[in-house]
Amino acid sequence: MPKVYLFTDGNEDRLQLGNKGANLVTMTKLNLPVPPGFVVSLGAFAEYKRTGQLPMKEIEAALKALQRRMGKRLGDLMVSVRSSGPVSMPGMMDTVLNVKNEGHIISCIKAVFESADSARAVEYRRINNIPAEMAGTAAVIQAMVMGNADQRSGTGVAFTRNPNTGENSLFGEYLPVAQGEDVVSGRRTPMNIEAFRQQLPEAYAELNRIGHVLENHYKEMQDIEFTVERATLYMLQTRSGKRSGQAAVKIAVDMVKEGLISTEQALMRVTHTDLDALLHKRVDPSNTIKPLTKGLNAAPGAATGKVVFDVREAVEWAQRGPVILVRPETSPDDIVGIHAATGVLTSRGGLTSHAAIVTRAMGKACVCGASELNVDLGAQQFTVGGRVVKRGAEITIDGTTGNVYLGALPLVEAAIYGELDELLGWADQNRRLGVMANADTPEMIRQAIRFGAEGVGLLRTERQFNEPDELATIREFILADSPVHRSEALVKLRKMQRNDFVEIFKALDGRPVIIRLLDLPLHEFLPHEAVHDPGIRSRIEELQEVNPMMGHRGVRVGVTYPELYQMQIDAIADAKAAVSNANALIMIPQIITVQELLWVKKMVKDPSAKVGIMMETVRACMRADSLGSTAAFFSFGTNDLTQATYSFSREDVEKKFLPYYLDQGILMDNPFETIDVNGVGKLIETAVKSARKANPDLSIGVCGEHGGDPRSIHFFHNAGISYVSCSPFRVPIARLVAAQAALDEKDRLIRLTRDD
Repeated sequence: MPKVYLFTDGNEDRLQLGNKGANLVTMTKLNLPVPPGFVVSLGAFAEYKRTGQLPMKEIEAALKALQRRMGKRLGDLMVSVRSSGPVSMPGMMDTVLNVKNEGHIISCIKAVFESADSARAVEYRRINNIPAEMAGTAAVIQAMVMGNADQRSGTGVAFTRNPNTGENSLFGEYLPVAQGEDVVSGRRTPMNIEAFRQQLPEAYAELNRIGHVLENHYKEMQDIEFTVERATLYMLQTRSGKRSGQAAVKIAVDMVKEGLISTEQALMRVTHTDLDALLHKRVDPSNTIKPLTKGLNAAPGAATGKVVFDVREAVEWAQRGPVILVRPETSPDDIVGIHAATGVLTSRGGLTSHAAIVTRAMGKACVCGASELNVDLGAQQFTVGGRVVKRGAEITIDGTTGNVYLGALPLVEAAIYGELDELLGWADQNRRLGVMANADTPEMIRQAIRFGAEGVGLLRTERQFNEPDELATIREFILADSPVHRSEALVKLRKMQRNDFVEIFKALDGRPVIIRLLDLPLHEFLPHEAVHDPGIRSRIEELQEVNPMMGHRGVRVGVTYPELYQMQIDAIADAKAAVSNANALIMIPQIITVQELLWVKKMVKDPSAKVGIMMETVRACMRADSLGSTAAFFSFGTNDLTQATYSFSREDVEKKFLPYYLDQGILMDNPFETIDVNGVGKLIETAVKSARKANPDLSIGVCGEHGGDPRSIHFFHNAGISYVSCSPFRVPIARLVAAQAALDEKDRLIRLTRDD
C-alpha cells in the first residue's frame, strides 16, 4: 500500500490522508485552483513512530513530480509542510512555510509528525474527547503561492456562512501582502472580507463561486483558507467550519429548507454542545453602563469573571470562581487556560484567529482584536486610555456585541428562538423518550415549559421549606414538646403546602407533575449555628446521624412520622380540588421493600391517585418485580443510586480523590455526571427487565441529573426507559439527544437488515 499520494492520484481516504489532505484531493478533482502537492500518509506516520524512518523513495518521487508539474526546481520553488489529522485540530500541530530544499522538507515532515504528540495537541484531544486512534497526522507538502508578492496579493480565511449567526453569506477576513499564518495565528489583525471585495472584485467573485461549489459537494458550511498571488486566487484548504451554537442551529435548519440535507441529518448535525452554548447567558438588555472598550464579537454569549493573564493561573483560579483570560493573542499552547476560563479577551487577532475558532467551538464567550487594550503581561494588568485594570479585577465581556465592561454586569438567560424551536420540533417528532424537568417552584416550572418540558418529573417538596415561614413551621413540628403543639404545626404546614401546590398546578396548566414526598433527614431543617436553648440542643443531638444520607430519611421518615407524610398527601389532595386540571402523581423516596410502599399508599384516600416510587437503592432494583406489580410508576434517582452502588459520598469524593482517579485513568468518567453503564447501568437494566415482566405497561423514568447528560440519555433510550427528567436548562439538550438516540437506533436496524 503506498505511503505517499499526489493530489491528482489520492483516494480521498481521511484515515490515510487526514482531513486537510483528503479535502485537497477533493478540490483538485473538482477542478478548483489548488496549488499542486502530495500527502505523506497516516500510514507513513505510524511507520515513522514505530521505526523512525520515512518512506524516502516515495517522497523523492513525489517531489520530482511536483517540480515537473511546476516547471521549477526546489530553491526557485518553495513548498509548505502542514499537518493533516483525521480530525480537525486547528493550530494544534506545526506548520512550516517557505521550505526551499529537500533536506529541509524532510526535517519539516518529521517536525509535523512529532507535533502530533505535543502537549497542546494532547490536551486538545483530551478536551474534545478525540479517541487515541485518531491521534496521528499525515503531512501535506504543497507548492507555495506568494501572498506577499505585491499589492495585488494577500491571504485570508472565509466561511461560506457566518459562523456566529449562521447567515447565508460569505464571512471572513483578508490581509493584503501577507502569508496564511499571519491571519490564523492572530499576530496581525486583518480586514473584513468586504475589503477583499473592493480591492480584488474578480478574485472575490471567484471565491464566492467556489464557496457554493464546496457547500453543494460537502452539504456543509465550509471554512476556506485562500491566497491571492498577483490577483489570481488559489485554494489552500477547506474543512467543515467551526461555528457558534446559534449558527449551527440556523445553518442546519436553513440547509433543510434549501434541500441540501434532510431533517434527520439536521438533527444529527447539531450537537448538545451547540445547544449548551446557545443557551448561554447574555448581558441584561436593560443595561445602561457604557462599555470600557469594544473589540470583535468573536464567539457569542456573555461572561463575567476575574481577570487573569497567566494560563496556569486561569486553571487554579477557575476552581474558586469564574475567570476571564486576557492575552495579547492566544496560541495553541493556551488551550488549558482557555478551557478553564468562562471567556477570553484579546487585544490582537480577528474573527478567524485561534482564540475565536477555539472558543467558538467550546461555546465560550470571546472578544478578540480589542485594539485599544494595552496588555502588560509582566505587570499583570491592561490599560484602556488612562484606565488600569489589574489582575483579579472583575470584568464582563459580551461576545455577541464585542463590548467589554468593568465590573460584573447582570446577565440573563437565553430564550428559545425561531430556528431552534423548529429544530426541536423535528426532534420531538423523532424521539421516543419523554422529556420532563426537575423543578420545584412555579418560576422554574415556567422556564422548563418554555424550553419544551412535557411536565415535571421531580418536584422536591423539601425545597419548599427554604422559605422562612415554612422553615420556621417545620421546625415547630420537629421541636414540638407535645402532641397538641405538633398537631398545630401540621395544620399550618398543610395550609402552606396546599398553597404552594396550587401555584405549581396553575403553572403546569394540566401537565403532569411527580411530587416527591419529604426526603431529607429532619435534622437538616434545624439550625446549624450555635444553639443556646438546652431543649433545642438536645433535640438536635437526638436527631443527629453519623451517615445521614444513608440513615433516617425518605420513606423511613414517613414510616416513623406518618403524620408528616399524611399532611403532604392531604395538602396535594386539597390543591387538586382547587385546580380543576391538576395532574399530580405522588412519589415515595428511598424505598427498599413493597411493605414501605403499601404503608404509605394506605394514607392516600383518592383511589384514582397514582403512587410510584423513586428507585435509588440497590435492594429496590433487585426487587423490581414485586415493586413493579404494586407501584404506578418507577423513577430512577441515579444520583443516590450511584452513591449506593459505589459506596461513594458524592459531596466528599468530588472534593478529594475522584479528580485523582480520573487523572490516573482509574475511572474514565465521573459517575455522577455520566451514568456508569457497567455498574449502575446493569442495575437499571436488570430492574427495568424485571419490572416490565411483571407489569409491561409500567412507566419508568430517570430523574437524577444523568437525565440531562447526552451519553447517559443514549443509554436510557437503549435500556427501555420511558422518559428522562433534568434541570430546566438541560431540557432542550435532552430533547435533541433523545431524537439522536432514536435515529442511531434506526440506523443500526437498517444496517442489520442490509447485513442479513
